[in-house]
Amino acid sequence: MTDFFAKLQQLIENRVPCVAVTVVDTVGSVPQDCGAKMIVTAEGRSSGTIGGGKIEARAIEEARNLLSDHSTTKTRFVNWSLNKDIGMTCGGSVKLYFEAFQAKVWNIVLFGAGHVAQALVPLLLPLDCQVTCIDPRVEWLDRLPHSAKLTKIQSGEMTGEVARIPEGSFVALMTMGHTTDKPILLEILRTRTFPYLGVIGSDAKAKRLREDIHEAGLPENLCHAFFCPIGLDFGTNHPHEIALSIVAQLIQERDRRN
Repeated sequence: MTDFFAKLQQLIENRVPCVAVTVVDTVGSVPQDCGAKMIVTAEGRSSGTIGGGKIEARAIEEARNLLSDHSTTKTRFVNWSLNKDIGMTCGGSVKLYFEAFQAKVWNIVLFGAGHVAQALVPLLLPLDCQVTCIDPRVEWLDRLPHSAKLTKIQSGEMTGEVARIPEGSFVALMTMGHTTDKPILLEILRTRTFPYLGVIGSDAKAKRLREDIHEAGLPENLCHAFFCPIGLDFGTNHPHEIALSIVAQLIQERDRRN
């Protein structure tokens, strides 16, 4: 059992998506006892066993489906009749609990480490997400909290970072102003599609950005492919209130899309 938890901890620390499968109840003739455990990665069984044969093959399939599921679901409970559901000659039944780790990571990428980012990042870190903050200014990046859930990238060419953003990320542009937000936004609209894209600023800035998109010769529909102003419509212009409105919008869009 110690080896099981050591292996699970190792996979979690290395950010390898995996599923812990536990036999939580049994009735009748079954191949493993209650409490048996197994770890499954995208490649298949990694450690432990819940009895081998058809039951284990079916559980591995179920675990891999959980890893590939695009929803935010991270747990699953099944109650299988070994004869009817699995096709085994055993007359018993087994209840299994599946728990996914490091699967379907919610990546949030922030361009800019200024005042709003300084207020926003501490609000995001307690959530189940991974945050990346990109800025050319080392001194601003250094002010952000130190956390295994936060990656700080110092880059003087932020548009070059667009290609390295993981698929499915939520992206927010909050750099020093329109001059630095504009090229990043245009690069994203030309080359990438993200489930959430927001740009900090006013209605006037949003109008200017849409003019920039038109002048760049991009399709007209891309003028509405991002949020600006960013965040839900409440609060003042205080950085911490803006940060709260952004977190609320990010969660709202995450849940709506799921």
